[in-house]
Amino acid sequence: MVYQQLAARLPPDLPVIIEVQGHTDRVPIRGRFPSNWELSTARAQEVVNYLIQQGIPPQRLAAVGMAEYHPIDPADNPEAYRRNRRIELKITSR
Repeated sequence: MVYQQLAARLPPDLPVIIEVQGHTDRVPIRGRFPSNWELSTARAQEVVNYLIQQGIPPQRLAAVGMAEYHPIDPADNPEAYRRNRRIELKITSR
């Protein structure tokens, strides 16, 4: 995995964090989640869980829900909605 390759090159005291951002489209959610905030956070948390299973230390991860407030496609059609339902990984520091 790319993280292990990167981690081997970083000083152990460098506070690198992989921020997993969950995003939704702007259609209000119905059903299991009360809002797009909860849906986007659950999306991010699922990816964090997977990364932990792959051996990434939990202290190097953060799950962040962004809801519908940071679209990459502002159009009002199914194609744009599909593009906006996504996960983004950002490498940052504490």
